[in-house]
Amino acid sequence: MPLNQSFSWWCFAGRGVDDVDLLKAAKQIGYKAVELLPNDKLHLALEADLVIASHPGHRLQLEGLNDTACHDEIEDTIMKNMELAKEFKIPTLIVFSGERRPGHSDEEGIENSAIGLKRVAKAAEDAGINLIIELLNSKVDHHGYQCDRTSWGVAVCDIVDSPRVKLLYDIYHMQIMEGDIIRTIRDYHTYFAHYHTAGNPGRRDMDETQEMYYPPIAKAVSDTGYTGYFGHEFIPKGDVIEALEAAYKLCDVP
Repeated sequence: MPLNQSFSWWCFAGRGVDDVDLLKAAKQIGYKAVELLPNDKLHLALEADLVIASHPGHRLQLEGLNDTACHDEIEDTIMKNMELAKEFKIPTLIVFSGERRPGHSDEEGIENSAIGLKRVAKAAEDAGINLIIELLNSKVDHHGYQCDRTSWGVAVCDIVDSPRVKLLYDIYHMQIMEGDIIRTIRDYHTYFAHYHTAGNPGRRDMDETQEMYYPPIAKAVSDTGYTGYFGHEFIPKGDVIEALEAAYKLCDVP
């Protein structure tokens, strides 16, 4: 079954194409959704007949779910964004572990993150909205980020034990940290409620200059029966529309 493809707004907007024209072009190419739009532009996606596939549940910053001192503020922010998600029919909110803290182990970070997510899991279940912990690399782009391995995120999900608390498997980030992308998808796909792509190195187009070949990766995701969104989050080197179309065709697997 072909994947439902989406694209991250921040990568493609503001690069020489009008906002409305960008959304219209994406729809014509075949995209089903767009992600991570600013709040004041959410209505543009709906007007273009595109789903808003994901939105931040709270901010990516040094402090996150792994710090219990932040739980009150994070819960409040997630709950407010859950109301926004209901209004705009956004299926997924992205959440973050925060950075490792001196003197605190990975095990404590896992436990604290689970405690924080348990506070909002029931509300997410009632709303039918996924809360997904994003897997990010701590080697190149997000030094110190704690949820930087698939196993770390899986451990959090196992403790929370909610059908609405899952992972955002970012292929670019996990290629940097652990590789073995297709095997990981096959082994852990039940934990993955969303995917992001980009070429590595450089977080650029998924072309012949980078080290991954995306068609078999997309096929591996499709073969799991995945029905969510497969989102492109790379910074195009050239023409924005051409980059969107090339990415769509590359991952438009049967």
